[in-house]
Amino acid sequence: MAKLYFNYSTMNAGKSTLLLQAAHNYEERGMSVYRLTAAFDDRAGKGKIGSRIGFAREADTFSPDDDLYARIEGLLAKGDLACVFIDEAQFLTPDQVWQLARVADDLGVPVMAYGLRVDFRGELFPGSATLLALADSLREARTICHCGRKATMVVRQDENGNVLTEGAQVQIGGNETYVSLCRKHWRAAVGA
Repeated sequence: MAKLYFNYSTMNAGKSTLLLQAAHNYEERGMSVYRLTAAFDDRAGKGKIGSRIGFAREADTFSPDDDLYARIEGLLAKGDLACVFIDEAQFLTPDQVWQLARVADDLGVPVMAYGLRVDFRGELFPGSATLLALADSLREARTICHCGRKATMVVRQDENGNVLTEGAQVQIGGNETYVSLCRKHWRAAVGA
């Protein structure tokens, strides 16, 4: 029975590395996988999933208007598909998460989604909220705060290292923009 999995964490926990490793395991055994990432996140290059430790693989991209169920159903019509891997899953729309649930339920293809749980304001991303509600399996990838406690939050910084508490929910960036913190240090950093 195929399932919808959500692997979540803060920035810099190795989510993309875990995705690439899992996809490689399928491919190494001769199984076909489908990799997807957000169209507007081109930090690793357009249509690529990349990790901070240097691994990268080609991927198709998704935008908010894409029907992922129809796309995956079309791929299945052309041949076998062992698993679907989604990077940057926080950028899925709630409708797209439902489409991916249907891929698992109706097409029998497992879907493994990897993404952030909360934004720099401590709020759930819409895609993540829907994944938390619908996923058959939730897995947390862990990273640590500078104090050694588990990091569950992230702050956004400007170019001078000042913590930002306002702005658009989505701003693509890496270590130069975001820092993962435990809740206590996040509260101190944002003045909560």
